[in-house]
Amino acid sequence: MKFEQYNITPEIKKNLAGLGFKRPTDIQFKAIPSILKGEDVLAIAQTGTGKTAAFAIPLIDRIHRGKSSRRTAGIQCIVMVPTRELAMQIGEVFSSLSKHTKTNPFALYGGVEQDPQIKKLQNGLDVLIATPGRLFDLISQGYVDLKHVNTLVLDEADHMLDLGFIDDITYVKRKLTQKHQTLFFSATINKEIKKLAFSQVKSSAIRIQISPDDPVAKNVSHYVMFVEMDDKRFFLERFINDHPESKIIVFVRTRVRAERVVKAMERVQIKSYTIHGEKEQKDRSKVMKMFKEGDCQLLIATDVSARGIDVPNVHYVINYDLPDKAENYVHRVGRTGRGVNKGIAISFCSPEEKERLDEIQTFINKNIEVIQISKKEYAFTLEPPASTLMDDLQALVDADTKRERKRSKKRK
Repeated sequence: MKFEQYNITPEIKKNLAGLGFKRPTDIQFKAIPSILKGEDVLAIAQTGTGKTAAFAIPLIDRIHRGKSSRRTAGIQCIVMVPTRELAMQIGEVFSSLSKHTKTNPFALYGGVEQDPQIKKLQNGLDVLIATPGRLFDLISQGYVDLKHVNTLVLDEADHMLDLGFIDDITYVKRKLTQKHQTLFFSATINKEIKKLAFSQVKSSAIRIQISPDDPVAKNVSHYVMFVEMDDKRFFLERFINDHPESKIIVFVRTRVRAERVVKAMERVQIKSYTIHGEKEQKDRSKVMKMFKEGDCQLLIATDVSARGIDVPNVHYVINYDLPDKAENYVHRVGRTGRGVNKGIAISFCSPEEKERLDEIQTFINKNIEVIQISKKEYAFTLEPPASTLMDDLQALVDADTKRERKRSKKRK
């Protein structure tokens, strides 16, 4: 089924066509009809499968059809998200899909001056995408009116609840005077969080799970290399030098580690940028813009950027440090292999991280392919001459691509 066949407004169909979207993904196919009907939905789907559009399309359509002009009587929909970057990303999706319609979306988040945001609120909005902190600030100041809200969306719902936002969510729901629809979307969710989620939706809520046994999109190939903690910078340097045209995100555990990796790369004349929670929001936004537009090819990030950020054509994700939580691995590697694109995730695993690796493999229900490194290759990586290790890695990648092409030919 194509989007052209959906009972949605022509303006949205035009926007979808302009963005190159012809057919819905699995999560969109299953979620859009239920959301259009006004049903509560709890949806779990792999990262990179189009969850944001799955709720944005029907909500924009419903608001557009219910208005006679672009003037608004008040906020009809609130989308709550855990991070500023995610708020900006979802705001961009809503803006792209709302062109030529009567729906007015806006992203609200902290770290920036609130006066321009207040002015935007006073001009009138239909959809407010917000982080909890700034949202509650402006509710308490009387600038956010919830009396017209008929839909509440929680994106990255597991993270929202896991971070302790359950009281904040309950507070917002108490403020909603109208009968309202509640939508939960996430890539991962555990049993405890699922119970909390079910407590926030109607008993008749539609429950959607796409590939629950494999939380990582099939477009991502996984590899792990066993290296000493202090040697990781040498392997990263070698990989970057062997892939100079590639767009790469390197994930580390802490902001201190991020800054150390950047300095290590600077010492070998490799330019990179960091993004983490301690940076000013204007600096974080600037770096993300540079990375999306190709002015920056190497991004060193903490898990603040692991969830929900959609950057086009990220070729590789490197786990310089394995994440403390296995589920964060899913969100990290989901920055590559998005949509129909292929992606590669490579993890550097030190001896003290092997327990984390085991947890990750259990969580994703598969073993990650090991890149074997001989003593000679290891030594070559630490010191000149250049190692053949990355040639071996590329051979693995080429072989994987070849297998995928054969499978595609058989399917055809």
